[in-house]
Amino acid sequence: MTASGSITVERMDGPTAAHAEPAFRLVYAEAFAEPPYNETPDSVEATFRRFRSQVRKATFRAALARTAGGEPVGIAYGYPLGPTTGWWAHLATPVSDDLQREDGNRSFGLLELAVRAPWRRLGAARRMHEALLAGAREEQVLLKARPVNVKRT
Repeated sequence: MTASGSITVERMDGPTAAHAEPAFRLVYAEAFAEPPYNETPDSVEATFRRFRSQVRKATFRAALARTAGGEPVGIAYGYPLGPTTGWWAHLATPVSDDLQREDGNRSFGLLELAVRAPWRRLGAARRMHEALLAGAREEQVLLKARPVNVKRT
């Protein structure tokens, strides 16, 4: 666990993250309700059905940031990608077959990284990222994100 100012970051394994699901859900629902994600209660519920499965993976890792008073500030979680991952499907720009080769050790899939609005730009995301990846053995970390809406001329 690391602390900076009034924000503490705790690294978690799957069972610990499962126990903290309400905090993960609160941060996720609030952060991803904003554009461009516009998550709805139904889509949040679908995410947390997957979360309950993901936390059962032996390789699952998470980080949870909280205020000194225990209020959830941010979340980060993921796991190493296995050979049958669907991670590479639906990319805006396809990648080579060699880049898609996964073996459970090559790439860490950072599934979610989010900070609630009042605590953004204070370093919480960086600190969660560092805590999540401390001691990691994977060659690379991947974060799949939506392309930003760009005004076309």
